Amino acid sequence: MRKALVLDFGGVISKTLFETHKLSEAALGLVPGTLAWRGPFDPASDSLWCDMQDGKLSERDYWGRRALETGKLVGQHWDTLPPFLAATRGNYPLAVIRPEALETIEKAKRQGHAMAILSNELDLFYGTQFRTKLPFLSQFDLIIDATYTGILKPDPRAYAFITDGLGLPASACVFVDDQLKNIRGGQAIGMHTVHFDVKNPAESFMQALELLSE
Repeated sequence: MRKALVLDFGGVISKTLFETHKLSEAALGLVPGTLAWRGPFDPASDSLWCDMQDGKLSERDYWGRRALETGKLVGQHWDTLPPFLAATRGNYPLAVIRPEALETIEKAKRQGHAMAILSNELDLFYGTQFRTKLPFLSQFDLIIDATYTGILKPDPRAYAFITDGLGLPASACVFVDDQLKNIRGGQAIGMHTVHFDVKNPAESFMQALELLSE
């Protein structure tokens, strides 16, 4: 049976903002070390991240708060993530794409697997022009973005967009996401899953390729 590699975008294909503080600070003209929130890389020092993980606020709310506080540092009012991302990643988006992701996409494509992205906020967070600067996206057979569907992971209907769009059962899909609640959503409908470790991306992508080969 044909299989499919289904990837989240932010955190899986692109590096997290936690990993690119130096790039963000340089783009914004901030002193190195200004951005101290570290999310999964140092949860103990990021109480807001812990609240998000505990379900006390949404991922969008978390990033809205981080955008607002960072914007104030440069005299801007950013109450959502898109202007923050545009200011820090807009001109050189390939600099924040994981090389391990590009290698995995190439391998999976060569092996004949279907390719899909399932994102809660691809264009909402990054803007519609971001995609045009990422030529590797042309290798994907399907991109489902809740910016337009309004159906967020882990709602089962979000995953159904993938299975219906590719014409494959959930059991033929290997779904990779860095948020545990989304992984559980994929498991609930029968997908094979990899809970992506942002601290060890190579290992996570290797697990995904192994599942595709089974």
